[in-house]
Parts: sequence; structure tokens; C-alpha cells
Amino acid sequence: MEVISRFPYSHQPVRSISFPTRVHPASNRVEALLNHLKPGHSETLSNTTCFEAETIQSDLVVLAELYNCMEELFHSPQNQQSLLRYQDGKLVEEALCGSITLLETCESSRELLLAFKEHMQTLQSAIRRRKGDSSVETSISSYDSFKKKAKKMIAKNLGQMKKMQNKVNSFALLDQDQQLIFLARVLREASSITISILSSLLLFLSMPTLGTKGSSLISKLKPMALFFPQKEHRNTNGVADLNNALCSLLRREKKSDSNCEFQRALRVLETLNASVDGLEGGLDCIFRCLVKNRVSFLNMLAH
Repeated sequence: MEVISRFPYSHQPVRSISFPTRVHPASNRVEALLNHLKPGHSETLSNTTCFEAETIQSDLVVLAELYNCMEELFHSPQNQQSLLRYQDGKLVEEALCGSITLLETCESSRELLLAFKEHMQTLQSAIRRRKGDSSVETSISSYDSFKKKAKKMIAKNLGQMKKMQNKVNSFALLDQDQQLIFLARVLREASSITISILSSLLLFLSMPTLGTKGSSLISKLKPMALFFPQKEHRNTNGVADLNNALCSLLRREKKSDSNCEFQRALRVLETLNASVDGLEGGLDCIFRCLVKNRVSFLNMLAH
């Protein structure tokens, strides 16, 4: 108190040395990006509700910025020492282990998007030259077979990420170092958000198949319920729109007024193709960010 009385006009807040502040320039930006993404991805997998391409693409862009800021944050020697000090680098090893699952999911998602685009191009070509052949029905049947195979791959990836999320949730940090607690929270929340966004992307692609039976391709569309058995989701997206358009097209293909259905299917395909291009670009960016992040942690352990 005596020291303060000598400076009666000083009103600057005094920071306690027992609570280290996050002085790194990237800390505030990382915090802001996490707060931006968390509202839509706070309950991973169990409450994923957004399957719209535009929203997923936007989230991928913000997620890429988050990883770039994290790269800057973890490049700090002080932060590296904090991470490596905790139980001989356990936090870094956990991050490396999780990065394998995320990279594998990214790679699977990229393969699915590429195959999906190829089927869309085949559908577009068949619909444009529809008169005088049966290529439309053949192309739709091939597309439906792809969707059924894709569902198995999607279910496998979602299962792996669910296991990863359980590990993230169960991790407990027993330490009083405020900076270390902050870094651990960044790693945990970034992993959870990444899992949630990638899950949204996979679920976007997993919109229901056409449900072929015998020679008939027409059936009612029912929402797929992976991890969501008790709650019906009424999300509309380009994949669901395409399914509806193709079913409607098959019902009217042999009728004289089917031209509007062909045009509708082409419009949906054009819009969806643009959406998939955007998702593909965002996913490629995230893949590069994850690789760079993994290399940084490997280098951290090597020193």
C-alpha cells in the first residue's frame, strides 16, 4: 500500500504473477475463432444438425484459419516447453494420435467427394442426351449403388471419430499452470470442433439412397439415422434435393410432360456440383493444415 501511495495518479491494473497471462499475439485470435465455431459444434456427433454445404464450407474456412493461428501459437518456444513439460510430452503425443484419425477422415471424405462428382457428371450427361436411350435409369442405378457403398465408409469414419471424441472428453489435465491449461483447452476444443465439422460433411454426403428394389428405382426417401435414432432431422441440402429430383424424374420419365423434371434435375446437379467444388477446396485446405500441424508436433518431440 505504501508503494501505491507514492503514485496517486497511477490507475493501471496490476496483474498478479501467480496467474500468467496469455501474452502470445495469436492467443486472442485463437480464442475468438474457437468462440465463433463452438456454438454450432458444442455437442459433437450427438447433436450434429447442419448438413448444408454452404455452412459446412464456411466452417471449414474458419477452421483453417484456426489451425494457422494454432501453428503460430505452438511455434513459440515457451509454449512448446509448457506442452513438453507435462508428463513428458503426453499432450503432444495425444495430439499426434488424434491427427491420424482426422487425416484419415479427411482422405476418405476427399475420395467420396471425388467419386460423387464423377457420378454427378455421368448423370448430367445422361439427362442431357435422354432421348432414345435408357442411360438415365442406368446412371441413376449406378449412383444409388455408390450411395449405398458410401454409407458403409461414412459409418466407419463416424465410428472412428466418435471413439476419438470419447478420448478427448475423458482427458483430464492435472496441472496448475494457467498457460498449460489454456494450451490444453485449445487442443481439446480444436479437436472436438474438427470432428464435428468433418462429421457434418460426411452426413451431408450420406443423405438417403433411393432404395432400389429389383428393377424399380422409385421409393420413398427416409432420413438416415446414424447416431440419431431418437430425433428426426429435417435438414434440406443439395444431396437430398438431388434424390428427390431423381425420384420425381423416374416417375415421369416416360410421360410427355417430363421435360420440366429433366430441367429441374439438371439445375439441382449444377447447384450441387458447385457446392461440392467448394467443399472439396475447403477440405483440401484442412488436410494441408492438419499435415502441417502434425509435422510441427513431430518436430517438437524430436528436439
